[in-house]
Amino acid sequence: MPLNLPDKLPAIELLKEENIFVIDNSRATQQDIRPLRIVILNLMPLKITTETDLIRLLSNTPLQVEISFMKIKSHTPKNTPIEHMQAFYTDFEKMRGNKYDGMIITGAPVEQMDFEEVSYWSEITDIFDWAHTHVTSTLYICWAAYAGLYHYYKIPKHSLPQKMFGVFEHSPLAPMYPIFRGFDDLFYVPHSRHTEVRKEDILKVPELTLLSESKEAGVYMAMARGGREFYVTGHSEYSPLTLDTEYRRDLDKGLLIDIPRNYYIDDDPEKGVLVRWRAHANLLFSNWLNYYVYQETPYNINDIE
Repeated sequence: MPLNLPDKLPAIELLKEENIFVIDNSRATQQDIRPLRIVILNLMPLKITTETDLIRLLSNTPLQVEISFMKIKSHTPKNTPIEHMQAFYTDFEKMRGNKYDGMIITGAPVEQMDFEEVSYWSEITDIFDWAHTHVTSTLYICWAAYAGLYHYYKIPKHSLPQKMFGVFEHSPLAPMYPIFRGFDDLFYVPHSRHTEVRKEDILKVPELTLLSESKEAGVYMAMARGGREFYVTGHSEYSPLTLDTEYRRDLDKGLLIDIPRNYYIDDDPEKGVLVRWRAHANLLFSNWLNYYVYQETPYNINDIE
């Protein structure tokens, strides 16, 4: 079924070239069904790239999905045209009275700062608290996962001696949960981060369920409130060339950076990327939408508590 996107969003034409079924608002209004309402708080620097990555993975859904984009008022992005932000993003304060079936909060380039030092920390925690009562299920990704775990459960983040950079093997620790429906015993996820949360800290909190980890990359996914919150430290949404772009960007800047692990064919950047995480990325997002949003959210969206 199609995704219902804002008219003229750049991702529409990009995804149509991949034969992904998307429609704009003008056509969607002619369909007499209640769409799932998903709001995305996009904190990543390259907004259009992240939009396209997430929309690609949200495309395999049981019902029409209506996507909205939220922005925080206390931060102005430097890498996205202001015209794009004005056309497609809405300040949180203007969306505060709405309710949503699902929400995705992305990572942000502030992971090496203390949480309270982030200029928009007060606003982002206000959004976290709002989501508790206005969203059926929220997916926190990378820095947002660390921030949510810290805000709600006082889980600290720890600096890594070197960047966790590459594609790593993971296993589901609780394969009976629907979020892992169709998963193999081992699956791969890209990571690109300088910090981590630790297994022992999560296991101390009875409200949290540790769902997946990696021998190399550590904690990958935790859940709270029966699936109303998912905390995901990796980047399953990344497109095949995202890590390559990051690697070559840092090389061009003269930064010391190791080659992303388990990523290139024969660990040779000139041979291209070995893509082995996309199937499970699609499963992750479709399972979340199906089992924790679509099957849990009330038909009357205002009944979300």
